[in-house]
Amino acid sequence: MKKIVVIALICFSTLAHAQLTSKEEVTPELVAKREAQKKEITTHYLALKNNLLVSDSVSVVKNAVLLQNSLKNFRFKKLNLQQMNESMQERKEIIALASEIEATKNINKQREIFKSLSAKFWDLAPKFKAADTTLHLQVCPMTSASWLSDSKEIKNPYYPKNMLTCGEVKASL
Repeated sequence: MKKIVVIALICFSTLAHAQLTSKEEVTPELVAKREAQKKEITTHYLALKNNLLVSDSVSVVKNAVLLQNSLKNFRFKKLNLQQMNESMQERKEIIALASEIEATKNINKQREIFKSLSAKFWDLAPKFKAADTTLHLQVCPMTSASWLSDSKEIKNPYYPKNMLTCGEVKASL
């Protein structure tokens, strides 16, 4: 009986120490690094959207690559197993879409792929969004195409020549 109690105390002590150690590992430097990663992901997405606004397909390719790389380096935190699996799958899909954008120089094809990328990005935006950033989900009512912006001002990346200001803010984070 004493052996069981001693083993139980050792296990409890080890578990308590492991929890304490994991909490000690969350330093201000790590928090700042994570926020920088989130900001990088958001910055690359917004740059991609802004490149579509000015129809710069070469810069779209560049930012699609940067978005892929920043997403690959991001690690999800504070999720249960199901949420982790779903988030990892969605991230994988966003990376694949960014890769498709990278593979074409045709601005209209890039915009078409960006529609799917934006819808998936919105689903993960709460996990990617830096604390000091506000994102707005904007939708073009003519096409139901959505995109994210850091401004409430509407600048439609799908039809910048004909319908630049066509759209509305549907939600904000």
